[in-house]
Amino acid sequence: MLARFVHLTIMRLAIQLALLLFTSSVLGAPGLTTATRLVLSHQTARPGETVWAGVQFRLEPGWHIYWENSGDSGIPTRVEWAPTSGLTVGELRWPMPERFEEAGLVTYGYSSSVVLLAPIAIASNAASGPLTLKAKVSWMECAKTCVPGSAPISATLTIGPETRPGSESGLLDQWQPRMPLGKPEDFARAWWEKPASAEPVRPLVIEWPVQLKTTAADFYAFTLSNATLRSSAEPIEAPAGRVRVRKEVEKQDGDWPQKIRGLLIERRETEPRQAAFQVTLSVAEGPSGPGGAGDVARAPGQDNAGATGDRTSGAEFSQSPLVLWFGYAFLGGLILNLMPCVLPVIALKIFGFVAQSQDAPGRVRKLGLVYLCGVLVSFLVLAGLVIGLKSLGKQASWGMQFSDARLLVILTTLVMLVALNLFGIFEVTLGGGTMSAASNLAAKEGASGAFFNGVLATVLSTPCSAPFMASALGFAFAKQTSNLAMTLIFLSIGLGLAFPYVVLSFQPRWLKFLPKPGPWMEKFKVLMGFPMLATAVWLFTLTSAYYQDVLWLGFFLVIVALAAWVFGQFVQHGQTRRPLAVAMTLLLLAVGYGYGLETKQRWRTPQPPSHAGGEDEIIQEGPDGIQWRRWSPVRIQQARAQGRPVFVDFTAKWCVTCNLNKNTSIEIDSVRKKLKEINALPLLGDYTAFPPEITEELQRFGRAAVPLVLVYPKDPSKPPVELPALLTPGIVLDALDQAAK
Repeated sequence: MLARFVHLTIMRLAIQLALLLFTSSVLGAPGLTTATRLVLSHQTARPGETVWAGVQFRLEPGWHIYWENSGDSGIPTRVEWAPTSGLTVGELRWPMPERFEEAGLVTYGYSSSVVLLAPIAIASNAASGPLTLKAKVSWMECAKTCVPGSAPISATLTIGPETRPGSESGLLDQWQPRMPLGKPEDFARAWWEKPASAEPVRPLVIEWPVQLKTTAADFYAFTLSNATLRSSAEPIEAPAGRVRVRKEVEKQDGDWPQKIRGLLIERRETEPRQAAFQVTLSVAEGPSGPGGAGDVARAPGQDNAGATGDRTSGAEFSQSPLVLWFGYAFLGGLILNLMPCVLPVIALKIFGFVAQSQDAPGRVRKLGLVYLCGVLVSFLVLAGLVIGLKSLGKQASWGMQFSDARLLVILTTLVMLVALNLFGIFEVTLGGGTMSAASNLAAKEGASGAFFNGVLATVLSTPCSAPFMASALGFAFAKQTSNLAMTLIFLSIGLGLAFPYVVLSFQPRWLKFLPKPGPWMEKFKVLMGFPMLATAVWLFTLTSAYYQDVLWLGFFLVIVALAAWVFGQFVQHGQTRRPLAVAMTLLLLAVGYGYGLETKQRWRTPQPPSHAGGEDEIIQEGPDGIQWRRWSPVRIQQARAQGRPVFVDFTAKWCVTCNLNKNTSIEIDSVRKKLKEINALPLLGDYTAFPPEITEELQRFGRAAVPLVLVYPKDPSKPPVELPALLTPGIVLDALDQAAK
């Protein structure tokens, strides 16, 4: 085997030498076709900030250059930075390379165009004025021939009192999403399949979890100092929800590598582009150890039951009895009644119980069961939607319907009509029209009203996540959970949500404690319209995450409200000219929809506002707010490498619990001071539009919903601490104190 290894090494060197000789002596030395330049994300930045530098290569058609590891042939591309006072260049980030195969040799590189990125940290004491960043790049460009090249590149950054993006910031923003996502070392694992021997070739097995249906997997290694990973990858059988590949390692000298760095490559069935994750793996001598990601610490007071939403690994999911998860789901649904999301529906149910207090017990029980049916049917629909998405290889999570801007517009309109109906603006029967009938249902206390209240309670509860429920949802959305078990989890949540009302309907004696029906009920009904109107306003604010300007949606809602008033005053209660009032109502709705929604808002084609600041944008609420940066695994790794704690808040604009935590326990003076005192890096993971990378991170922690708040200690060897779903200032401050030790 040693002779074979030496022979292969000599052959590779000979092939590369032959290519160079053929290029220069037979064809002559053609001119370089690759253009290079250095661009910066900002033209002006303040001391202490970080900007991005991009090294761009533009190639002629048919030519390619090489990745950090060129593979079986070629010469890796190199960037050598010149020292610049006041600037510190971070690790170079490489986009996922293409795989080229010719004459039995596999190489990794780029064609057409590529941008390599590097973070540039500006010293806190950097002097004001221009600073020139310089570098030398070297590469080999190949087509039918290969030509080595090199060039100096430079760009100027001005240090000043303000931050302004550069003219090329858009180019760097385009390439940021193409960089492999960084994963922690415990995300994947690697082990030697056979004991070490005198042979220079040894099989290595690499395993990691996958969230979407993966048709092929590979591992592209960065350059090793004393060994080479062969390009071929053999897929082998793995546990459910994970993939394994076997790679062969050729050792030149010294010991077998104990760590390897590279990219986990996934080709997914439903996505045209491959996914790549950058990892550093410790290589074990055998497959012993956990099959999932590493442990996570619990916050103070967090018990094993997961009442505060603790992370649960895949192994724990599979080992826990199903009845335990059903119990968590039921308790979570029960507690959901106390969350702000469901308060408007609770108000309606109180009104309903008062109205039912004088009814026959049999009718009261019937309406309670109908309400239960409305809740359970809605949860069955949600379960069916999740099953359908998972069968298509797509991601699903709790509250995912709020990622559809069109549904938000419909919900906002519907809830506003419910509020107007409670105010007495209009009262119609089922035959009066679809939207009007829907709004009337919420105020009725017949079977239709009870069923619709169950549906409305389910829809409004999905932005909230309650204690116990987080763990149950994590189990329901886990890869290894069957569709039947997931459906039963959803139904258990629904049973918990409806349980108090069903109990009250079967205990009519308890209704006698409620006040007697009377004229006061009409005023109470109007009062109940205000929390419903507040819900409509809240839903309206959520649409700003999907439309650049929601002015015209507001215009449409005003027109709908005017149409409802005309309908109530002149159609229902009017005595004359009813046809004219009907025509006016329809005309108003047509103008509001056609002009406001279709022409101006273009509600069916939402375009979220762009983030002008890109990845380095500072997200801050008010002049004294926490200066958040956008979450990314790479930022966590960089901060911990510098000995900094990291505070991560996965949140969403539609998440009521998240906003409650933010206003009471995160965006407060004591937490702001503590973050600055311990030099912690605050990162914000915005889950409003359901970005897939955050869905994957939530699932890695056994979660299917936000909020998820993590505190990473400054010691990189310690696991992150997961905070409870409902926070207090003391919990946050204690976790930050522990992270700083």
